[in-house]
Amino acid sequence: MFSSRDAYESEFCPVRDELLGEMYRASESGLPRLVESVSPDARAKLALFCYHRSHLHSLALAIAASCSERDLIENGGRVGSTLHALSRAGSAKSSPSLSGGRKPITLSTKPLSVLAPLDDEIDDEISEAVPA
Repeated sequence: MFSSRDAYESEFCPVRDELLGEMYRASESGLPRLVESVSPDARAKLALFCYHRSHLHSLALAIAASCSERDLIENGGRVGSTLHALSRAGSAKSSPSLSGGRKPITLSTKPLSVLAPLDDEIDDEISEAVPA
């Protein structure tokens, strides 16, 4: 079983980007058909993936509603348990609908890369070597 932190830090989407996009744009009546096309284990991972991105929160709740509590907990630990409870508590009604009122996109807070400090000594050496 993964820890809640492992589930949160996962940057890997368990389905094709095209399928995720179709789910994001699907109507409330068309979404269940798309969700059923995904295996139960991948469905739980997808619900957790979406849950940690604020603009996909309502999609996560809709997907989690079709998952077993066991699958969500095995893949997400406490987060999976919480997501299971939220998906069945009617919390989706207070969230924006899938078709409108979308939340802003969640961006990573991790640095993209580590840059080495600039070395100003090279510039000083060049200016000293060039006569004025």
